[in-house]
Amino acid sequence: MSLNGKVALITGAASGIGRNTAEVLAAAGAAVAIADLDLAAAERTAAEIGAASGSRAVGLAMDVTDEAAVEAGTRAVIETLGGLDILVSNAGIQIVSPIEDYAFADWKKMLAIHLDGAFLTTRAAVRHLYAHGGGTVIYMGSVHSHAASPLKSAYVTAKHGLLGLARVLAKEGAAHGVRAYVVCPGFVRTPLVDRQIPEQARALGISEDEVVRRVMLGETVDGEFTAVGDIGETIRFLCEFPSTALTGQSFIVSHGWHMQ
Repeated sequence: MSLNGKVALITGAASGIGRNTAEVLAAAGAAVAIADLDLAAAERTAAEIGAASGSRAVGLAMDVTDEAAVEAGTRAVIETLGGLDILVSNAGIQIVSPIEDYAFADWKKMLAIHLDGAFLTTRAAVRHLYAHGGGTVIYMGSVHSHAASPLKSAYVTAKHGLLGLARVLAKEGAAHGVRAYVVCPGFVRTPLVDRQIPEQARALGISEDEVVRRVMLGETVDGEFTAVGDIGETIRFLCEFPSTALTGQSFIVSHGWHMQ
């Protein structure tokens, strides 16, 4: 299924995995909306992607935990780009701490961004998708959607929750032509991961090199980080897949760290 003429909304897309996903989808012919908390970064990213790909690209500010902001932003995308066919719910952060020290405010913040944000963007998107022939919703999960690691109670809980949301949407959305997936990367060398390295070194009492070699890459088959391009290409494949045969599934992209 060609992405020419399709419209994709990607949250948290001014940098990292979200930006690369937007680049890949734009190169495949889709118009892309770059949603991010940082409006200037979103607009700059959109301008660069549009110039490189020749596809339409717009940037907008969106706080995925704010119901009104999500509704207004989604409407703006539909009005500006003429529709909506693909949602990539990618916005996320990381806060690491042992459970006994985990601040409740941090727990709520993590679940709000990862789970509330996924729900709110899904609800806003599917109202349009249901009325206009269907589409694709992709959640940015993690190997931690299937596994657990110390210090990541909120993150693991949230990423597990995305599996449930995707499966329910796959069931409900099928009659409306909507498919749902979860893409589950291993560690990707983004600024989000770079910040975790010293945090985990302090918390675990090991060196930063040990965090990379043992904690992040120790279970991979080749000691390599997952590349942002691996994630973008997986998302493109799912957006182009021609049937509902894969709906409701999760796809682990982790250099063999977790196999299912």
